[in-house]
Amino acid sequence: MRIKRLKLTGFKSFVDPSELRIEPGLTGIVGPNGCGKSNLLEAIRWVMGEGSAKSLRGGAMDDVIFAGTERRPSRDFAEVSILAERDAGNDDRELEVVRRIERGAGSAYRINGRDVRAKDVALLFADAATGAHSPALVSQGKISAVIAAKPVDRRAMLEEAAGISGLHVRRKDAEQKLRATETNLNRLNEVLSDMEQRAGTLRRQARAAERYRKLSTDIRIAEGRLIFARWRDAAAAADKAKAEAAIAEEAVQKAAARWTSAAYHAQSVTTLGDLRVAAISARDKANEAGHKLAALRTERQALDRRIADLAAQAERLEADRAREGELANDAAQALARLDAEAKSLDARIKSAEAGRPQLIERLATAEAAGRDAEVALAQALSAQAREQAEARVADAAMAAAAQRLERAQRDTAQIEQQMAALGDDAPLRAQLDAAQLASAEADADTQTAQKAMADADAAREAASASRDTAQSNLASAQAALAALESEMRALEKAVAQGSNGNRVLDAIKAQPGFEQALAAALGDDLDAALGADGKRGWIGAEVQGGDPKLPAAATCLADKVTAPAALARRLSQVGVVASDDGAPLAVGQRIVTKEGRLRRWDGYVATDLGAAAAERLIRLNRLDALRADVPGAQASVDTLKASVASAQT
Repeated sequence: MRIKRLKLTGFKSFVDPSELRIEPGLTGIVGPNGCGKSNLLEAIRWVMGEGSAKSLRGGAMDDVIFAGTERRPSRDFAEVSILAERDAGNDDRELEVVRRIERGAGSAYRINGRDVRAKDVALLFADAATGAHSPALVSQGKISAVIAAKPVDRRAMLEEAAGISGLHVRRKDAEQKLRATETNLNRLNEVLSDMEQRAGTLRRQARAAERYRKLSTDIRIAEGRLIFARWRDAAAAADKAKAEAAIAEEAVQKAAARWTSAAYHAQSVTTLGDLRVAAISARDKANEAGHKLAALRTERQALDRRIADLAAQAERLEADRAREGELANDAAQALARLDAEAKSLDARIKSAEAGRPQLIERLATAEAAGRDAEVALAQALSAQAREQAEARVADAAMAAAAQRLERAQRDTAQIEQQMAALGDDAPLRAQLDAAQLASAEADADTQTAQKAMADADAAREAASASRDTAQSNLASAQAALAALESEMRALEKAVAQGSNGNRVLDAIKAQPGFEQALAAALGDDLDAALGADGKRGWIGAEVQGGDPKLPAAATCLADKVTAPAALARRLSQVGVVASDDGAPLAVGQRIVTKEGRLRRWDGYVATDLGAAAAERLIRLNRLDALRADVPGAQASVDTLKASVASAQT
């Protein structure tokens, strides 16, 4: 892309429309300080999509608009356009990009007269390997920054020169979109989870409402059945009372017809009958009122309980009232209906309570009149009753005695027949005793079996715990054995790799702790062969009686090493000390420490000699220790396997 023309209107110091043509070749602008040379570069960056006012030497983006002078007023907008020529591969070679800003209204972009986004402009220039932050646009004082650029900035320059900066911009845009999409998906999953939870809550509430409706219907049906049953019982009781009253009236009439005495007696009977009828009627009314009152009280208690239950349910459902409007409306209607019913029942109860004293008073009056009439009748009939009482009593006593005699005879005959039919009860009693004894034995066996089951359960739990412990110990022992075998195989492999079979190092061993001392004392001589077959080797030298003695504080290395006889004299002249005190040594003698520090008789001192040989000797000692430990570990594993098998059994 090549810029051919730059037009500015109202941008910073370019208050009047200005046009800068950039012809092929080198175009330069020369002028004194403050003439606006830097404003041209900032105009190019601004039209390419620069969004930082600080990068344009301003505090806000509106600062790019001409602010006015003493002679010229300020402008309300600024506009910059670039006419560029693209590569020959594009259909539309000439491209005009315009950016316009209005004070307080923000910026707008156009490409070839079509409104676009700032992002589209940035991508356009990025595809052309340039842009507002391109290293090719060097602002005032930025030369040193380009020279001292960091590797990251240099990479950006190279990417722009290679023409792939647009790909990076698109990749960044795609990554942002992907992150936004992932965020939206996570949010969608959260919303779906929340909706599922709310749906589950609504389903539970719907089931609760359905149960409430069903229970309300069942309660209404049960109440109707209860009221009908009470009404039926009351009607049956009234019919029974009417029948008894009719029987009593008939008996009175028969008695009155049979015992026609004086006119006073007839009048008394008539009066007594009327009073009895009135008393019975009043009693019936009182009983009916009492039944009604009891029924109404029971119904009121049931309704109170229902109202309390509905109030509690209304309190529980208040939290979900917004989402369960229809259910709340139904509950509200039901509550209103029940309140109306409760008020109606309260009114009926109050009415019944108000009429109850009158009914009680009327009943008391009727009972008193009946008692007075009965007293009068008793006085009138007393004389006649006394005359016939003795005869009736005697007849009745005789008849009763005869009936008792006849009934006793029948009972005696019936008992004799039953006794004859039963026969002898001795076998039955024996069977009963045997059954009772068997039952007692079965109870004892049951108790014994239950105790045995409890003991067996306790033993099984103890055995299970023992088995788990044994299995855990076996697993630990197997792991330890596997670790020992794995380490032993690794050491065997490491030792075998460095062995050629004829070296002194392959035939010598040191006690644990003296490996570094032996390696320092012999050094590279450990790699020599036994015999004179090779270029160097050990042919042996016996210990001589005149050999000098080691220092008193030194321990002879030959006592701590198992070595071929060819090394006997060499090892006899090597002493091991905890720390070298610098004591003089005879010719051919050496002093070493366990840490591997060597001092020779001729004053030669060395540290960490033969590190590889020391490591091999340490591995050999460790291998011997592992070979000694493996049988014990294997025996422990076998013992624990037997313990696990025993515990499992």
